[in-house]
Amino acid sequence: MTDYTLMAKQIEALAEIDRDFVPVLANASAVLWQGLERINWAGFYLLDGGSLLVGPFQGKTACVRIEVGKGVCGTALARDEALRVEDVHAFPGHIACDSASRSEIVLPLHSGGRAVGVLDIDSPETGRFTEEDEAGLKEVVKALERATDFSRLRI
Repeated sequence: MTDYTLMAKQIEALAEIDRDFVPVLANASAVLWQGLERINWAGFYLLDGGSLLVGPFQGKTACVRIEVGKGVCGTALARDEALRVEDVHAFPGHIACDSASRSEIVLPLHSGGRAVGVLDIDSPETGRFTEEDEAGLKEVVKALERATDFSRLRI
């Protein structure tokens, strides 16, 4: 079983050195990459000039920009809600950055009361993410929101 509480604590401890979003999210993507099994991408997309721009991540190359409301990431941000997708190929408007991905979980990140980006995790397995994963990742996101300074974002 994945220890999301430990991941959240690790991320907050690493953020004590510098709260800027670049190092915090870079280390957070590494913590998630090392701590989660059966994934092929873990990282962040951040608001930049009205669309989502790829941020720190671990995994294969990624889509550079995603429009708000498009794909799983853009939809999660537009709705401001977590999306757990069993089969990305059945998701209307799915953006295939990596054709090997089969399932995905995306959770919005907030700063100052508004969504500023998303945490995105992909898996090559259909149905990889459970309700328990979603609850645990919400704990990680809350830690990120407490620990991270997003003031340099170009929203």
